[in-house]
Amino acid sequence: MNKGGKLHSPALPSEECELFRAELEDVVPLTPHGRVLTSPARLPPVPLSLFRDEREAIHESMHDPVRWDADTETGEETSYLRPGITRQTLRRLRRGDWVAQAELDLHGLTRVEAKRELADFLFACKRRGARCVRIIHGKGLGSKNREPVLKLHVRHWLMQRDEVLAYVQARPVDGGGGAVMVLLKSLNA
Repeated sequence: MNKGGKLHSPALPSEECELFRAELEDVVPLTPHGRVLTSPARLPPVPLSLFRDEREAIHESMHDPVRWDADTETGEETSYLRPGITRQTLRRLRRGDWVAQAELDLHGLTRVEAKRELADFLFACKRRGARCVRIIHGKGLGSKNREPVLKLHVRHWLMQRDEVLAYVQARPVDGGGGAVMVLLKSLNA
């Protein structure tokens, strides 16, 4: 390159220049077509969080699917009963025979934050020997489509935990469709 920033071609011997011109003798220059050739438009930037969220959703759909089995009712009032536990236990939990000894409110948390908080909460309850707890996941009234975001996830996560014996939708006085009452194993079990 020369000082002006333009490419500089090395000087060719005059014989080579004559040979080159002789080869290009029949070449006709292109006629101007009047179109402007622009470089392709740059694609808009894609936030990395979008890729992370999509990857997480795919991972969760493959490794953390929401499954409903025979012990789970699929109506508005959902419940779960671990195999080997009597239906009487479920009825007693639904009636409110046990008093909630601890409570966790997941309002405003993301799915990842809620899962972490739930795991920490259940671990602490197990350590303290709490048997009945209330987990508030919300009814979804403040969410984008006015649908509960965490409801199905919380209930599925509870089904995966060994310390959870049963859960039922909370009574209206305890939060109704926005909360679940959970019965945990005793320390002796």
